[in-house]
Amino acid sequence: MTTKRVVPETARRRRRPTKQGQVLTHRLIVETALRMLREHGAAGLTARRLGLALGADASTVYRYFRGMDDLVLAIADEVFANAMADWRPTGHWRADLRDLGLRIHHAYLAHPQAALLTASRVTGRPNEVASDETILGILRGAGFADADAVRIYHAFIDQSLAFAILDAATLALPAPAREADEEVWRDTYARLPARTHPNIAATAPLLVARMNNSAYPTALDMLLSSASAQLTT
Repeated sequence: MTTKRVVPETARRRRRPTKQGQVLTHRLIVETALRMLREHGAAGLTARRLGLALGADASTVYRYFRGMDDLVLAIADEVFANAMADWRPTGHWRADLRDLGLRIHHAYLAHPQAALLTASRVTGRPNEVASDETILGILRGAGFADADAVRIYHAFIDQSLAFAILDAATLALPAPAREADEEVWRDTYARLPARTHPNIAATAPLLVARMNNSAYPTALDMLLSSASAQLTT
């Protein structure tokens, strides 16, 4: 019996230009998938539609990825690459962690539909691993014991991803629905009488001013303050 020859991954990849004159690459497919998610949402990201957008047959995608879920994990790793691009440590652990948290949050919000699809995934891909190594290195370098470093890292990364999903869900809403939600604070909460809702009425101007903005920077500062207090005790 003849043993079936295994075709190396590099040999499976398309080197001829597509109908649009592009030579397909891993990065081009991921970038095109991100654009499709932005324009059509997760339901619009299929191998057939991706192939059409690339000017190639749908089967071409599988020369680069084991399946659509493999592509989703690659998209998630690309978001981490965007977050870490050109980042440089200052040597001040709290400032560095704050900057990284805001970068991760911002990178996901730049692609809201992708955030909803990928922020809950663990990829084990190079950019995700590199960011985790960096965060843990900052914490251990600041003097946290390993158990504390892992505990704070866990809270830090889950907090950034949870807020990314929450805030991305708002951005992904159709514009009329998002605008209607934003107006509720002014049109409903700000009009509640002090007789029935004394606490809301007393804080209504502050609620109107804050509640349509992300609470992530505040939550991040609270987490870092808690960690800092532990380090100094």
